[in-house]
Amino acid sequence: MYFFLSNLSFLDLCFTTTCVPQMLVNLWGPTKTISFLGCSVQLFIFLSLGTTECILLTVMAFDRYVAVCQPLHYATIIHPRLCWQLAAVAWMMGLLQAIVQTPPTLRLPFCPHRQIDDFLCEVPSLIRLSCGDTTFNEIQLAVSSVILVVVPLSLILVSYGAIARAVLRINSAEAWKKALGTCSSHLIVVTLFYSSVIAVYLQPKNPYAQERGKFFGLFYAVGTPTLNPLIYTLRNKEVKRAFWRLLGRNGDSKNT
Repeated sequence: MYFFLSNLSFLDLCFTTTCVPQMLVNLWGPTKTISFLGCSVQLFIFLSLGTTECILLTVMAFDRYVAVCQPLHYATIIHPRLCWQLAAVAWMMGLLQAIVQTPPTLRLPFCPHRQIDDFLCEVPSLIRLSCGDTTFNEIQLAVSSVILVVVPLSLILVSYGAIARAVLRINSAEAWKKALGTCSSHLIVVTLFYSSVIAVYLQPKNPYAQERGKFFGLFYAVGTPTLNPLIYTLRNKEVKRAFWRLLGRNGDSKNT
């Protein structure tokens, strides 16, 4: 679990460093511009990281399934070599998706005003910026969204369905608590990430959905990577004890 968490932490760090500096420049500076090269690089990295996280969260769901449903065989099934292979597949899938989808998106004939109605250079916003035929790009986006969003999410739900069945057969309250502690953090992260990704990439074509999609895109690019460390570290007993001690000190200082 900690091996995959280290990959997720590095991925979240890359997410924020890709978009936050340029976003702060645009929000605070008088000129809200980004060069074509900068937009291209941001689009490529964003596609790669987003796809990697979709696959990585699916791998982590499989890891949780084995931990709960096959605990005695966990060390045999989830061995270090398999961990490295699964992580490599996640990163390679992200790179492949960026290589496939970035060039067709950047070759679109963009409108003369070149104003991106979004916080980031993403495929949906760049498709909306085009003044030409975008049928191929929309089909490509739909197909990739199904393969890289719907299919991984379905596998995660299947894994948690199997986990739920296994937990319901347990009569021990302590075992229930342990299973919930094992899966709760990952389930929260999956809910936050996939709900925002679906709102961006599987949204209907109407102005309200597009306006809402901008903020969901901002959330999964900045909000989710910021919340992930907090969600996972609060599972650690030592971190929780330190957190409550800190709150206790603050309360004592206020009372005095």
